[in-house]
Amino acid sequence: MSISVKDVSELRKATGAGMMDCKQALKESDGDFEGALDYLRKKGQKVAAKRADRDANEGVVVALVNGDGTQGSLLALSSETDFVAKNEEFIGFANSLADLAASNNAATKEDVLALEIDGMTVAEKLVEKTGIIGEKIEVSDYQTVTGDTIASYIHAGSKIGVLVSFKDGGNTEAPNFFRSVAMHIAAMSPSILHPSEFEEDFVKNETEALRAQIISENETNARENLGKPQKNVPQFASQRQLTDEVMAEAEEAIKAQLKEEGKPEKIWDKIVPGKLERFVQDNTLLDQERCLLSQTYALDDTKTVEAAIKALSDDAEILAFRRVAVG
Repeated sequence: MSISVKDVSELRKATGAGMMDCKQALKESDGDFEGALDYLRKKGQKVAAKRADRDANEGVVVALVNGDGTQGSLLALSSETDFVAKNEEFIGFANSLADLAASNNAATKEDVLALEIDGMTVAEKLVEKTGIIGEKIEVSDYQTVTGDTIASYIHAGSKIGVLVSFKDGGNTEAPNFFRSVAMHIAAMSPSILHPSEFEEDFVKNETEALRAQIISENETNARENLGKPQKNVPQFASQRQLTDEVMAEAEEAIKAQLKEEGKPEKIWDKIVPGKLERFVQDNTLLDQERCLLSQTYALDDTKTVEAAIKALSDDAEILAFRRVAVG
């Protein structure tokens, strides 16, 4: 049968499928529009099934913050190739999903997938898109955050998005400052805000792994005569392990060392604080890697993020953050 250009055009507009795919779908359905839609959906299901085990490590991240700045969301739409991720239609689709999720107050990725778009669920639409594009397309992550005020940041290339919920502490520079903190988060990838959020067993296991790693590095340096200084092997890895008792024992050990070195007791009070600070640094390496407030601030390496916030205002505070990335 003859398939008109108008029919093909309308099907393309409705589905975004290529011209030849739309023409074939109309032929297979004897020109029936709904039948053609069903044909394309089934084709998408077949393609999606074939590509289910593929890695979708490219894509874009979209950040949205509502009008009064109290609620934000991050949506990552992933694809298999950077070629697809840079396509304007793909980027537009990602933005439309983010708008849909935000307008419906979606809280989880599962909520997003269950929303309706173009007469089907988002999950079904992704299958359709997979069939049209020919590679795996998925919502790989979706995060939300609420609070008094929210700063957002999308890293160059739209591969990383960050939201920070904060209290400004009465400082008018707070929005710019916390956007810079969002940039820090994008670069340094902390997983939690404060060491207190770590599980005890996790800290214990990480401490053992960290000690073994440093011992191995020291042995390699010595064996291969690399000329690198030996690293201090930590007893601990997190601030949550540094109880008052542990700190008291560390102070006594420092004083005993000073006495053994013959340092006059009258100058100990000038030496001990610095050595205690070094003890804390050596024994909180896990915090420095994973905890936002414990990390060295990327825009001022003389301060931790926590110290930088306090320098802004004693009442300023980060309430929560979210980081979403593709790749």
